[in-house]
Amino acid sequence: MTDGREKPWTFVTNHTRVLISIAQNPDIRVRDIAGMAGITERSAQRIVADLEEAGYLSHERIGRRNHYQVRNALPLRHHREREVEVGLLIDLLASGASESKFESSRNGGSSEERGST
Repeated sequence: MTDGREKPWTFVTNHTRVLISIAQNPDIRVRDIAGMAGITERSAQRIVADLEEAGYLSHERIGRRNHYQVRNALPLRHHREREVEVGLLIDLLASGASESKFESSRNGGSSEERGST
């Protein structure tokens, strides 16, 4: 329970949320990425550019849309997590992180409702 003084940090970064959104739907629009991650379109564009620059993501223009490809075999960026591939993180979070589960946890759902103990 919170008393209104909770600090606004999370375990999962916006970069991770964007990457998961793209991994789940490689043809997703930046507008939809922003909506799923809870950020502005400009922030989503900046994060997509960061991920492409770092090599975690590439895209191909098909008509008026982008088709993204996630490079799952690349290691996580932090030096203590270099042995973990980004695909493992995506699989872990995407498999148990349906939108309804996120909504339940945001709305005060119990840990049992979220599928953990």
